[in-house]
Amino acid sequence: MADAPTILVFDSGVGGLTVFREIVKARPDAAYVYLADDAGFPYGDQPEAALIPRIIAVIGKAIAEHKPDLVVIACNTASTLALAELRAKFSVPFVGTVPAIKPACAQSRSKRIAVLGTQATVSREYTHALIRQFAAGCDVALVGSSHLAAYAEAELAGQPVADAAIKAEIAGCFSEAQGRRTDTVVLACTHYPLLLKRLKANAPWPVDWLDPAPAIARRVADLLRDVPGGTAAAARIQFTSGKAPSPALAKALATFGF
Repeated sequence: MADAPTILVFDSGVGGLTVFREIVKARPDAAYVYLADDAGFPYGDQPEAALIPRIIAVIGKAIAEHKPDLVVIACNTASTLALAELRAKFSVPFVGTVPAIKPACAQSRSKRIAVLGTQATVSREYTHALIRQFAAGCDVALVGSSHLAAYAEAELAGQPVADAAIKAEIAGCFSEAQGRRTDTVVLACTHYPLLLKRLKANAPWPVDWLDPAPAIARRVADLLRDVPGGTAAAARIQFTSGKAPSPALAKALATFGF
């Protein structure tokens, strides 16, 4: 059998594992390299002038090393900031991650949704343009979280935060007026699905939590539909800090196939 195609999955930390998990289901016959820029984590509150060249440099080095057939930017902040420049600079195909505003507004019955992301993602013009383009007739609350990505990292490493901390970060997602209450929350950071059970448990009422990972996996499968699978080696994970994961995190990573 031929060599398997290589897919590089990139995120600022371990949040992209939620995307990686879905892509593996779609293409189990591919080889995977997961790159976590933990040395630069978190991205959400860093200035664009510093973050864009960092993202391009880190991904460029990984492309040179691994020669992937496709790169998935499993990070909303990195995608909204640097995806256009990455596509212009490198010939490999890229799949980005953007807030799922269009499907959220389409499925919402109350036409009241929230977009929960990092401060960087919810403040970006890219996100505001998606709202203008796809959210006609839908009330959209943009909720920037300063801490949820770090909480997700802690959760995966076996150090969960208190319920009160989760509640404080998601409170702005829930509103009710004129007989309509929020019924859909867009998870606009790939870290957040790692906290899904906690989010559901601490929500004031049930909502649909929209995870972009399945749609990203479908896009990857579509782009590689003509690329045959092969004998894939075990998935590899790299951290830009060079640090070894803690025993608790290593155990969690093993559940993802590393």
